[in-house]
Parts: sequence; C-alpha cells; structure tokens
Amino acid sequence: MSLQTLPLPPSELGESPFWHPLKKSLYWCDIQGQAVHAWHPESGKHRQWRMPSEPGCCAPVTAGRLVIGLRNGFYLLDTAKDSADPTALTCLALLPPDQHDTAVLRLNDGRCDTAGRFWAGSVITPRTAPNAALWCLQTDPASATGYSVRHMAGDNFTANGLAFSPDNRTLYWSNTPEHRIDQFDFDVTTGAITNRRPWVQFDRKVDGQPYGGRPDGAAVDVEGNYWVAMYEGACVLQLSPAGKVLQRIAVPVQCPTMVCFGGDDLRTLYITSARAGRPQQECEALVPAGSLFSIEVGVPGLPVNFFRC
Repeated sequence: MSLQTLPLPPSELGESPFWHPLKKSLYWCDIQGQAVHAWHPESGKHRQWRMPSEPGCCAPVTAGRLVIGLRNGFYLLDTAKDSADPTALTCLALLPPDQHDTAVLRLNDGRCDTAGRFWAGSVITPRTAPNAALWCLQTDPASATGYSVRHMAGDNFTANGLAFSPDNRTLYWSNTPEHRIDQFDFDVTTGAITNRRPWVQFDRKVDGQPYGGRPDGAAVDVEGNYWVAMYEGACVLQLSPAGKVLQRIAVPVQCPTMVCFGGDDLRTLYITSARAGRPQQECEALVPAGSLFSIEVGVPGLPVNFFRC
C-alpha cells in the first residue's frame, strides 16, 4: 500500500509517536510547538494539550494518563482534563541541575521498557560538548516522591533512536549529529545497560555528494528489525538485527523524525516529521514539512509499553 498523508495540521517538530491500544489513537509530541497531540483515526477526532516547555517524549500510563519528558524532568498528564486545568500536569521527578543544565539541555527521545521504566535521552543546544545523557525514571518506594531517576549513559549530542530488542537483551541509542547508532547489553530485570558499542555508522554530509540523512527516532518490529527515520534523508530505513538495510521507504518531506507501529494488528507504520528551521518552499509544499504519514507494512511492530506508576 502507498504512503498516506494524514489529515492533521503539520507539527513544528513532531516526535515520540505511539499507538494506544485501548484508546485506538495515535499520540505524539510537537516539541517546538510545545504540545502533546492525540488523533483517533476512526472518528477523526484530534486533541491537543499545551505544555509549559518542550515535550520531548511521551508514553502511556494506566487510567488514560501519559508520562511526559519536558525540559527539566518527568511529568504525569491527565488526558481527561484540559491543559488549561492546573491540575492536569503533575511533576514526578526533576533532573539534577548539576547534571542537567536546562539553559542548554532538554529531554528528547524516549520510551518505556517492558518492565514499565521510562527512558529518555537529552539534547544539548548549542552543541558545545557531548553532555546529552540517557535517563531512566522508575517507581521507587524508598523515595520521598515515590520515583527515582538514574543517569544511565552520556557522551551524546542529540539522543535519539531509543528502542529495545524483542528478547529484551539489547538497547539501541543513537547520536544523531554523529550519524551513529549504538547498542548496549540490556538486563530488563535490573535495568542495567553495559557493553556500549557502535552498531551502524552512516555517512556524514559532504558538499556535492548525495546525502542519506542521519538517524533520528526509531521502532522495532517483532522480528527484531529496527526502523529508523533518517532526518534530512527523506526516508525511513528498515535495518536487520545485523544492521543491514532491508527496505527504504521514501517520504515526501526532507526531515522525517520518528516512527511507531499502530493499528489493531500493529502493521501500520506512522511517521512524524519536522518543519522547524526548514526552507519556506518545504513548509509551503503540497505536502508540507511537519506532516504525519502512515503506510501498511508486512511485519507487525512491538506494542507500546506502559509506564508503571
């Protein structure tokens, strides 16, 4: 089936899409637009919740709630309420200011593991040093707030591509400006990650040469293949567990940002994109930058994991 452009307004910087199996809806963040969105394909209903800062990532929680990574930490959104309601958003945990300077760092790409922990990487602007990090939020009865945050990894500029293998033995994490996706050994019982190593290295941009883009957000299917949006590459790649390109899906915008699997059979691939900072001609095109897309694929994806709070 061909790629479909969804009947939704463009996002400034669409990211962190996920399919909610109970709501039968697509959720995503517009980072630069400072809003979280939900769209119900069957009815066409579209909702949004305004955020006090940039929402880098989100994931479902029970009772219709969402866990969200904002600039300074992790929050719980009650989607039954309007964002104008001051009780709709509750702080779960702030990141330590000695390790996360909100003047230059904010949370970016993230997702939950099958144990219900919420993982989120950060991005540093300007890119003066590789101080972006990977954080993990989980419930902690010993904490006064009921939650704790652990610093899991660093040495990054723009953390993206966070995903887990179907057997829960591998964590993927990309450094977008470095054009590299790394792997870690992952222990789902303890949440420990070890043995970081490069997995796939893409070619950097060279003037006058074709450019395939750099790895942004990603998702994994039931066969362990890694589907990654190639920012500025106008495509999504399906990579085998060995890192080989199995499929290239062209999209009609230059900057796809992330993918997720949705629909009842998890065979619909949803794709977000960006318009922030793009040329005027891209933003005013027939299919404008920032649009959202869907395409049917042959292998189902892994279902979204819920945060346990």
